Amino acid sequence: MAINLEDPRKFKPLVEQVHQVAMNMLRPISRKYDLAEHEYPKELDMLAAMADGLAESGASEGAGAAGVRRDSKETDTSVKNGSNLASVLTVAEMCWGDTGLLLSMPRQGLGNSAIASVASDEQLERFKGTWASMAITEPSFGSDSAKVTTTAIKDGDEYVLNGEKIFVTSGERSDSIVVWATVDKSLGRAAIKSFLVPKSTPGVKVERLEHKLGIRASDTAVITFTDARVPAANLLGSEEVNASEGFAGAMATFDNTRPLVAAMAVGCARASLDLTRELLAKAGVEVDYDRPALLQSAAAAKFLQLEADWEGAHLLTLQAAWMADNRKPNSLEASMAKAKAGRVGSDITLSCVELCSSIGYAEGELLEKWARDSKILDIFEGTQQIQQLIVARRVLGLSSAELK
Repeated sequence: MAINLEDPRKFKPLVEQVHQVAMNMLRPISRKYDLAEHEYPKELDMLAAMADGLAESGASEGAGAAGVRRDSKETDTSVKNGSNLASVLTVAEMCWGDTGLLLSMPRQGLGNSAIASVASDEQLERFKGTWASMAITEPSFGSDSAKVTTTAIKDGDEYVLNGEKIFVTSGERSDSIVVWATVDKSLGRAAIKSFLVPKSTPGVKVERLEHKLGIRASDTAVITFTDARVPAANLLGSEEVNASEGFAGAMATFDNTRPLVAAMAVGCARASLDLTRELLAKAGVEVDYDRPALLQSAAAAKFLQLEADWEGAHLLTLQAAWMADNRKPNSLEASMAKAKAGRVGSDITLSCVELCSSIGYAEGELLEKWARDSKILDIFEGTQQIQQLIVARRVLGLSSAELK
């Protein structure tokens, strides 16, 4: 199979539509909700309704919180540009507008991507229309998801959840939560499963909201679960504990969401590059694409290097999504995309602040905001260091026990 690295023609109208939304609806309110931390952006309700309408009509081609679904019965072997590629292209455009607002979109949370990826057909129908946040991290661990201590004990037709989750994006605003919990601590990581928990469930409590460096339009919550009972039917994926598989089923969610986070970094970085090019031109610094960088000013040479870094992140992100659309295992590529985009996204936005000097550092432009927003994209959904560790394991053919 060959991959064409041009954006598919069939998605161009969709991407242009989303770009117009980002420019005309998100950019104008970007600073407002950065300053008004924890205030819900009411303007997003209309945008979410539009997205729901597109999804219902099929016009969105699966854009938004689409997940990687590989149908083992699929017999069509033709090359596809499908919902995963549409998702990363549109997410990047939305984050060109504002990353925090994208993360605040109703029914477009990372938990929704997890549902779309691993839920059964019956669950997809039952959970249709929910706004799901995702709760993995706990006070006792950050990147090592195998150390989950929140418990889910089977009691008849229900599971009883107890534990505490931190850094839950949209934890207050969402109406349900995808919670990672262990069904049997003695069985180790193989017993870690994910559950769809309605926020209205007795015993579920939002304890507090975090004040943050960036993505301030998005709420980030601490949530506790005290004897919270959920139906056994709300367990996502297989209920069976398979020691030989480990918790690959739960971890597969990351193969779905990491390209989306990479796309967020790509979009935010692109916004910084676009504005910086304009500001440099106003200052008399022209970037000449027909001349070697060493024959241009230091600022122009630096800008060319940043664009090259961006292009690498962009293409890796498209590759990870394209592989999902074509039923190819993409764990390695998803981590490569997340690692590259997360790192260079932060490098690019900070370098753009530096290139634009006092203008970049002041609140008159959004450059300083984008630098603050981009940092989290190198951290959540697995830090830079974790992504590099995963890539090393895949390339060297080593297990997590063999390479820590």
